[in-house]
Amino acid sequence: MTSSTAPLVDAATRLSLALLESSQAPLVLLADDLTVVGASASFCSAFGIDPASVNGTRLADIGKGEWNVPQLNSLLRATFEGAAAIEAYEMRLERDGHDTACLILNAHKLDYGKGEVNRIVLAVTDVTSARLAEKLKDELVLRNDILLRELQHRVANSLQIIASVLMQSARRVQSEETRLHLHDAHNRVMSIATLQSQLAVRNSDEVELRKYMRDLCASIGASMIDDPDRISIGTSIEDVAASANAAVSLGLIVTELVINALKHAFPGRLQQGHIEVDYLRSDGSWTLSVDDNGNGMGAEADARPGLGTGIVEALAKQLDAEVHTESSDRGTKVSIIHTD
Repeated sequence: MTSSTAPLVDAATRLSLALLESSQAPLVLLADDLTVVGASASFCSAFGIDPASVNGTRLADIGKGEWNVPQLNSLLRATFEGAAAIEAYEMRLERDGHDTACLILNAHKLDYGKGEVNRIVLAVTDVTSARLAEKLKDELVLRNDILLRELQHRVANSLQIIASVLMQSARRVQSEETRLHLHDAHNRVMSIATLQSQLAVRNSDEVELRKYMRDLCASIGASMIDDPDRISIGTSIEDVAASANAAVSLGLIVTELVINALKHAFPGRLQQGHIEVDYLRSDGSWTLSVDDNGNGMGAEADARPGLGTGIVEALAKQLDAEVHTESSDRGTKVSIIHTD
């Protein structure tokens, strides 16, 4: 129900008031001086307004003056003058004894035609619950993000500890074969630990490949190269990001190929040995390559594919990529190529 109205109103206003009577939404009909011509029962009920006294009251004076918002009043006057239309004005309604409400206001001028008195219909939507839900969701997302990064820190630290134990074990064992296997395991663990360390300081699950590959190759070199003046590892990585899942596979591929080159590319060589890791992306296609200037695969007495080769092929298949190998007495280049 609307409040009682003045006894003499024009036909257009009576029609508008009839629509307010039947509306379930909080609506207010305003005159050009921003006095209330009529208000729906839902508006009065929602905001504690006395239906018997609302008509003829200025909007700014409703209740205890909580609707006296200068910016809103200015926008409503501009709407009457045809200079504006309030599509979604958000305001906070503060009332004694009530929680602050978040409202979305929509106002449009009702142009009844020549000779008729124009009005404004003001629609009010209470979005307090929706805004609270959004806030709770944002807080939950932030909390989960903090927990995830804490977990990633702990995983990275745990992997570092495991890698350290493997390295200590490699120093103690007598068997050269066992020592090599422990070194390999150490470098594979460090590949994941390096990735986790980067994820722990980022707000997304994307990994900066340039930093990741640089840190990874530095870690492998530190654990496997006794004389940096004889063998070095370089990187030329495009400044792009990859998903964590893709970065894991790329990092493990690089680990296997670099380990393989360090083991087999430079037997008995006195000249400077170098391994270069490259990554280039173009649109949806990319190429990852590990190139050495060693003796080539033909120098190995037993050139049969080993565990590392099988790992690289399996990881390349996961990335929907192909493995291409070029080898001569001037070195070996293994390329992982993904074509979009």
